[in-house]
Amino acid sequence: MTIPMPEFELPDTMALRRPAISDSEFRSAMSGLASSVHVVTARRGDERIGRTVTSVMSLSAQPPAILVSIDIVSRLADIVAKTGSFSLAMLGSGQEAVADAFAGRVKPPERFNVGQWGTWPSGQPMLHGAVTALDCEVIGAMETGTHVLFAGAIIEAETNTGTAPLLWHRHGYRYLRGVD
Repeated sequence: MTIPMPEFELPDTMALRRPAISDSEFRSAMSGLASSVHVVTARRGDERIGRTVTSVMSLSAQPPAILVSIDIVSRLADIVAKTGSFSLAMLGSGQEAVADAFAGRVKPPERFNVGQWGTWPSGQPMLHGAVTALDCEVIGAMETGTHVLFAGAIIEAETNTGTAPLLWHRHGYRYLRGVD
């Protein structure tokens, strides 16, 4: 089956035509967006690295893929770009300590001591007990100036339907009622 190409042109860059709002205005505005909390991790050799992120979205069903946003100057972006793979864990209620550790409250070498970690067949880190854990292969990337958007095809998935997702809203953790 041939997929028809769109009949419009995409911009070559993500350059702004008008001034953007300030960082504080952005943070205030986005605090109203309730987001599931994720940890994106990657491994290269003996080095494992990860970061808590909320900028994640389902990209497509064919191929099954997600999109994650990672700070362009981070070690995590470097390793994902060099290895072409990453893993993602959608955290559940009760995994706030994991979220805090990977958000920077624990030094990078000690972060994997928080939570129960295993390894996917690919060698990428896998968080046990997450609502959903994914092992992904990079199928595309785009720079936005300060971040890299990595499109990851989902190679492996594990879902725990008995756990409610951990949410971030108005600068704090939130939970869904009636789930668990």
